[in-house]
Amino acid sequence: MKNKFIVLTVLFLIGSAFTKEESSGKYMCKNGKVSFFSHTPVEDIDAENNKASSILDSKKGSVAIEILIKSFRFKKALMEEHFNENYMESTKYPKAKFLGKIDNLSQINFSKDGTYTANISGKLTIKDKTNDIKTVATLLIKDGKINGKTKFKIKPEDYNVEIPAVVKDKIANELEIMADMDYSPM
Repeated sequence: MKNKFIVLTVLFLIGSAFTKEESSGKYMCKNGKVSFFSHTPVEDIDAENNKASSILDSKKGSVAIEILIKSFRFKKALMEEHFNENYMESTKYPKAKFLGKIDNLSQINFSKDGTYTANISGKLTIKDKTNDIKTVATLLIKDGKINGKTKFKIKPEDYNVEIPAVVKDKIANELEIMADMDYSPM
């Protein structure tokens, strides 16, 4: 009888620990994918970064994403070099950040599997400039994990990214930004 009590107590404590962990509502993504695409009649440019870090707090609805600029990869090495040295000045400004919130948090049930639409607003900082961003994300919740995807556009000049006249025809006025994050409970 005493052994049975000990076993039940241990199971209760383990169950409580898991419930407490899940109820924190915090999720982390260590290898999120952020990419951008530029299309012009002259040239298409795309780059991908698979090292974005993010934290999602499902209780508060807050979202934070941080990206190392030097982790963007291009198909052409020379494009990557120009991107880091000339346009993004990645030694001086090594990271881009997004701090935001889910505006329609009450419409998302993080404890129930399904696909949800999240209206997200926040501040995107690239180089030395911060601007307001609004986007719509799709959250796929399955087995306690979350996949979040979004797509939006930004203008390089809004973030003090100067495009030399020589290559102005090769870079679109608006870049399409895509993010794909796989979150696991913290």
